[in-house]
Amino acid sequence: MYKKFTYVIIVFTMLASCQSNETKSIESTKNYFDVVNKQLTGELAYNTTAFVEKYWRVVGNTGFNASIYYIAEQLEVAGYIREEKAKPTDVLTYRIEKRPLESPTWEPVDASIMILGESLPLLKHETNTNMLALNSYSTPTEGITAEVVYIKNLSELKSKDIKGKIVFAEMSMRSLFSAAIVKGGAAGVLSYSNPEYLQPQKNTTSIQFRSIPLNPDIKPWAIAMSYEAKERLKSKLNEDTVTLNVKVETKIYKSEELTIVAEVKGLKAPNERLVFSAHVQEPGANDNATGVGVALEMAVLTAKLIKNKALSLDRTLTFLWGDEIISTRRYVQENKKRARDIKWGISLDMVGENTDLTGGTFLIEKMPDPSAIWTRGNDMHSEWGGSKMKLSDMKPHYLNDFLIDKFIEQGNRANWVVKTNPFEGGSDHVPFLRGHIPSVLFWHFTDQFYHTDNDRLDKVSQETLKNVGTAALISAFELLNANIVSAKEIIKTIETSAIKRLNEELKQGKIALDKGEDSKTQLEIIDAWEDWYLKSVDTTKDLISDKKQIEVSIEKAKTAIKTLAKKNKEAFKD
Repeated sequence: MYKKFTYVIIVFTMLASCQSNETKSIESTKNYFDVVNKQLTGELAYNTTAFVEKYWRVVGNTGFNASIYYIAEQLEVAGYIREEKAKPTDVLTYRIEKRPLESPTWEPVDASIMILGESLPLLKHETNTNMLALNSYSTPTEGITAEVVYIKNLSELKSKDIKGKIVFAEMSMRSLFSAAIVKGGAAGVLSYSNPEYLQPQKNTTSIQFRSIPLNPDIKPWAIAMSYEAKERLKSKLNEDTVTLNVKVETKIYKSEELTIVAEVKGLKAPNERLVFSAHVQEPGANDNATGVGVALEMAVLTAKLIKNKALSLDRTLTFLWGDEIISTRRYVQENKKRARDIKWGISLDMVGENTDLTGGTFLIEKMPDPSAIWTRGNDMHSEWGGSKMKLSDMKPHYLNDFLIDKFIEQGNRANWVVKTNPFEGGSDHVPFLRGHIPSVLFWHFTDQFYHTDNDRLDKVSQETLKNVGTAALISAFELLNANIVSAKEIIKTIETSAIKRLNEELKQGKIALDKGEDSKTQLEIIDAWEDWYLKSVDTTKDLISDKKQIEVSIEKAKTAIKTLAKKNKEAFKD
């Protein structure tokens, strides 16, 4: 009996030990890939995307605010506590920041265009939710009935009577609006300007959303056209004079700006943080209901791991949802002390695409590196495009290659394509970079439905949401809990990336010489990449408090980079 009892105690102790080890496994083994892949499914991200994409969202309007309060509700279910109710010991908190809007908000209600004498609408809001330009005012209930005047360029307005008429052109809406309505007294404008990457002759009903300046004095309206509507109207104009009835109903009203910030407090260095930013405004599904959804599922899973004691974080993990660039810029600028402790910023923007339908590819837009100056080989700008940068614009840091390495590993596990593009700007990573905070953008491009009213839930992939969220969260956990082991691994990643890049630039340099380019430029390129990587390796010192522990690893990596750079430059010396 005694032996049996002792045996039971021993078995029980072993089981308890195993359970304890299992609970701590995510920290003790840093096996984030297995843990997060099993538990982050993309389901909450997809359901959140479905909720948010129902609304035409601009800061302060019904859809934007509903999205913010939906996020807050889900955070509370996950265990986040409103900051004003939280105790100092609470790890999971959130707040909703409220500020009066200087200008009124706007939302569309309904619209239609009828060609007099025809029964089929030229356009209707029910099927083309982007037809109304942001800041358009309502027409009288019966609408505006007026003749259409087609122009090929603005200079034609000088010889045409447009007062009280509807001006139609294939050009930028803003320039047309100013010339035709503000200066010319037109009743309204119709504009078509879909870029070719939207494949308008294939996606004939797509309308890319547009805006006009808010003007309470003349209360103007403007409508963007689909390719189909544009061609139909032009054909009709070739036959005879065309009169339209245009009905517009919108809401323009005073409101407030809402920003929601959730935090998982770090236990060792709580002031140091990584910030994920996802903007709520814009009317699409992929842009950017997907970013909102991925950030929320990441925040909820992190809370679950924290509550189950499967995870603790040394530094703070912050999630920010708000108005694109504006909310992030404020977060970076309004508190200088906080800004100094933001170690990394990541923008989640268009992160859930079904690429078989959109034609896009998942991209990591890198911090400014020499590929933004010399774009060649596998480095390619997206159709968004980027202006050529200078060496003084470079931001050497380990973040680029660290994230690329983690995302490629997830890509290999999930058979998911991950690519990169040189810095271009245009999203929430920009305020971080301008605040001298390392930052990248996760996104998809080229997307044939970008900014159009065909960017709907059917173009979203739960599997993509899962992959982006998984790789992003794994990367965050590793950075927030970085220690001497992970710091040395990152140094090795940078060294490996540097060697690969220097050899690629040797190859591209030889191709350039064969095309008649000069060797001086090839030397300059290798010098630039050598400098980038030497400085990037040095930045790993911010991963741990005792920098002396990784100095040998840093010097070893720098020696390898210098040696290879010197060797490769020999090929271009006369």
